[in-house]
Order: sequence, then C-alpha cells, then structure tokens
Amino acid sequence: MATEATTTKFQNSDFRPVPQPPDFYPEVTMIHDGLRFWQFMVSGSIAGCVEHMAMFPVDTVKTHMQALGSCPIKSVGVRHALRSILNAGGPAGFYRGIGAMGLGAGPAHAVYFSVYEVCKKYLSGGNPNNSAAHAVSGFSRRWQATPFLRLWIWATVLMNAPFTAVHFATYEAAKRGLIEISPESASDERVIVHATAGALAGASAALVTTPLDVVKTQLQCQGVCGCDRYKSSSIRDVIKTIVQKDGYKGLVRGWIPRMLFHAPAAAICWSTYEAGKAFFQELNTSTESGTVA
Repeated sequence: MATEATTTKFQNSDFRPVPQPPDFYPEVTMIHDGLRFWQFMVSGSIAGCVEHMAMFPVDTVKTHMQALGSCPIKSVGVRHALRSILNAGGPAGFYRGIGAMGLGAGPAHAVYFSVYEVCKKYLSGGNPNNSAAHAVSGFSRRWQATPFLRLWIWATVLMNAPFTAVHFATYEAAKRGLIEISPESASDERVIVHATAGALAGASAALVTTPLDVVKTQLQCQGVCGCDRYKSSSIRDVIKTIVQKDGYKGLVRGWIPRMLFHAPAAAICWSTYEAGKAFFQELNTSTESGTVA
C-alpha cells in the first residue's frame, strides 16, 4: 500500500517532467552569418596564403628595386630588378622565401579576419550600414595581429591603423553598393562583386596612407646608403623636412605603384575569403538539414 501511495503521489498532475536541455554548444562558437569562429579563421588563413602567393613575385621585384636602388645613389627600374632576379636564381627566384611567408601569412590572416568578424558583430549592433563599426573593427583586427616587437615603430602603427580602417569600411560600403545596383544577379556574380569591392578598398587605403608610408620609409632608411639622417624621429619633423625638400608632392611619392600593388592583392584576398565563408555556410546548412552525415 505504501508503494502505491508513493506512486500516486508522484503522479500528481502538478508535477511535470523537466525537459532535457539540448546539446551544449558554447555561444562563443557561433559568431554570425551562420559560421563558427574557427570557420572564419580557416577562411581568413586560406585567403591570406592565396593573396601572398599570388602577389609574392611582385613583392620580390619591389624588394629588389628597393635593395638595389641604394637610396639616392642610383635609380633601379623594373627591368633591372627582373634581370637581377633571373640572373641570380632563374624563375624560381621570384618565389624565394615563400615558405617563410606562408608560415606567417596564414596565422596572421586567421587572426585578422576572425577578430574583425567578432568586432563587427558586437560593434555594428546588427546594422550592416554602420561604416564606423567596420572601421573600428578593422583597426581592432590590425591591433590584435601587430607583433609587440613592432609597436615601438610609431610610423608603422600609425599607418596600419588608418589603412585597415579605410580598407574595411570601404570594402563593406562598396560591396553593399554593388549589391544594391544589381540585387537580382548579386548571388551569381558574387566573385566579381567581392573582387571589385576589394580592389576599391585596397586602392583607397593605399592612396590615403601613402604619406605615412613615405614617412615610415624615410625613418627606416635614414643614414643608410647616403640617405638623410633626421635630427628627430618625430613624425611631424620628418613630414616638415620632406615638404621643405620636395614640396607636398614628396609626401605622395610612389602612390601609383602602391595602389597597383594593393588593389589586386585586396581583390584576391577578399574574393577568396568570401568564397571560404560561402563554402562553410553551405556546409553548415546541409549539415543542419541532415544531408551530410
């Protein structure tokens, strides 16, 4: 009788079974756009490697031009640099050091884009048109990935911050504008949209930050191969010296090759990154619907 009474007591309609919680997935694993944090990292890492591998020969030529130029002593053109590289190592010389570059570019871009996506989610407040949030997120992305040993080089830091801010804000705005122009074909032409927006972003950021890049180069090369040595490392003093010596045009010296380098690099990087995101979005959707085991 006691057993029957106990059973009846616990079968009271006021008592309902507690529903079991679903499988636990920490919220931090899901950022936005239906992707997990590690998927942003993988997409960014692949994008960085593809970009640097594609642009590595161009960067090699640029480095040789800077090294052979010996500052004010002589001027080295593209043809001279190409001949020097081919004579020293043949066609493989254009890719000398690419292994070290890959080891650095992959992890760096994984941090770049994942930090950017996290900051964009929390700073934009769900508003895709918030350019200020995109700019601040781009700065945060660069700040997280800048090695601490370089933080004391203020010219480099001051150049990277506006470069990434302009870059990301311009990319998001250009992508949104291109999609609004032809929304019905945006999905079919998304590679063109991302590449075009990336090229505009890279070119704009390169143009805006050319004066700071000139200052950084002057500070790095001072006293080497006959280059002028500045009495002070103050950025303001260096700018004043450049203007007095070459006029304001001296602050934008090299803006054309700088834009021609960053435009295709950004186009390759962004189109690859967005393709990686699209792949993971489709993978997650198919997994959730049970079509993938």
